[in-house]
Amino acid sequence: MKYQSNRLSRLQENYFDAINSRIAELDKEGCDVIRLDIGSPDLPPPNSVIKALCSYASKSNYHGYGSHRGTSDLRNAWASLYKRSYKVNLNSEDEVLPLLGSKEGIAHISLAILNPGDIALVPDPGYMTYTSSALLAGGIVHKIPLLPENDYQPNFSIIPPEVAENAKLLWLNYPNNPTTAVATIEFFKQAIEFASKNDIIICHDAAYSRVTYSVDIAPSILQIKGARKVAVEFNSLSKAYNMAGWRVGAVLGNKEIISALLKLKTHVDSGHYKPILDAAVVALNSDYQWIKKRNNTYQKRRNVVVQALRKIGLDASNPQATLYIWSPIPDRIRSYDFVLSALENAHVSMTPGTIFGELGEGFVRIALTKPISRLYEAMQRLEIWMKKEFG
Repeated sequence: MKYQSNRLSRLQENYFDAINSRIAELDKEGCDVIRLDIGSPDLPPPNSVIKALCSYASKSNYHGYGSHRGTSDLRNAWASLYKRSYKVNLNSEDEVLPLLGSKEGIAHISLAILNPGDIALVPDPGYMTYTSSALLAGGIVHKIPLLPENDYQPNFSIIPPEVAENAKLLWLNYPNNPTTAVATIEFFKQAIEFASKNDIIICHDAAYSRVTYSVDIAPSILQIKGARKVAVEFNSLSKAYNMAGWRVGAVLGNKEIISALLKLKTHVDSGHYKPILDAAVVALNSDYQWIKKRNNTYQKRRNVVVQALRKIGLDASNPQATLYIWSPIPDRIRSYDFVLSALENAHVSMTPGTIFGELGEGFVRIALTKPISRLYEAMQRLEIWMKKEFG
């Protein structure tokens, strides 16, 4: 394109932007598409949070520019959450930075810390923004495989020594999108040891830490001794409190890394809307019982989908976290083709595993973001279509 920068040419087309256009066309044709692709929660936040937003938004002095550092109440609420949940004591002044959703920080952190030619270690399969942010910063992406036989955790010993010695950034994400894997404390210890030995910054994306089934909350990398010397953790209210559209996140941990990101933010945004931040404080300080009840809803949906997929002949695992199912597909078809055919013929939209990396081939990601009745219908459609398509 004539007016496109060279850095944009390094990026692939966003899958969800492209699929939105096709689904819009199908809608105009009268097709009832069941969307199980994007992980946007269909349930509302707690009532107390919505009421707080409405109350604060009615205040006449709440509509100006906000601080790039958010509010002290919000930073204190994030720090308090980590103390309650993980027994991690964070200084809310310089070890907590609110974000316009965690994706904003994930996209900007590479610009803040990478120089052109620096190596970023990125999981495959993994969230696409880890790769795109490194490429926009002029970095070199080295993929580290996440394999089912290793519980979808990277094996640091197979990273070539020359790569490890020259890498500057390592991305981790647990509970994992898209594989749904949950990391152990022992794994995080290995990661901190690897990063400390090679002088690598760890960015851990913990967006799904409160969407769990077997435990109340997934572990934080900041629980590990020495973590704050090399690591930051990104967190979000999008999945934790069904507040995806509110765009409330935070980065916590190493103050020097956070300071670099803050400096960048002062040049690219103007803070957040204060009523949203004050309502976010209500969410962070709310009773955990709401989260448990919401997770129970996801768990029931999970059981329906996993059982249906296995009936169809797809050996989907039973995830212990996230709002996704990571399912294998028939080996005679590529993931992308499988998903497009399911959309056109069954009017069920899923996400091909390959948008998360080459090792996502042979899998699809299914979001549990519809009521059980719609999930039943989606699975019935898939069963009918697959019998016709694959016998």
